[in-house]
Amino acid sequence: MKKLLFLLSLSLASSAALASDLPYDEKADAKAELQQTLAAARQSHQPVLLIMGANWCEDCRALDAAQKSGKSAELLAREFKVVKVDVGNFDHNLDIDAAYGHPIAKGIPAAVVLSPDNQAIYATRAGELADARRMSETGIYEFFERVSKVGRDAK
Repeated sequence: MKKLLFLLSLSLASSAALASDLPYDEKADAKAELQQTLAAARQSHQPVLLIMGANWCEDCRALDAAQKSGKSAELLAREFKVVKVDVGNFDHNLDIDAAYGHPIAKGIPAAVVLSPDNQAIYATRAGELADARRMSETGIYEFFERVSKVGRDAK
């Protein structure tokens, strides 16, 4: 019995650890987080990079990993305020997707660059990131570099 309890608690602990590594907070108030990020962007005069995706999506997880390390992480920290929004199985936060022209229509992850006053400057319309797991780290960096120029030009 003790062994069973130990295995059960180990399983729960590993599930909790795995859940904390997931890129999208499925329980988050996405509208509130977006508004908080826009407020911070107004203060810093930086554009917002809105990333929409889901935890089940391998491409979303690959993009998230690239966002957390290396040249892409440095670039994003320098150029943007970043907010991630969970779209679940294309059934969560669809009002946010609609507000910016449905960038998830061609796949996730999808990205939108917003001015600090919440105007869409750029959005993925052709599924540019929907194959992120097959893009090299350099390919993802180059995408973010192009998008950051759009954000700088809009300042």
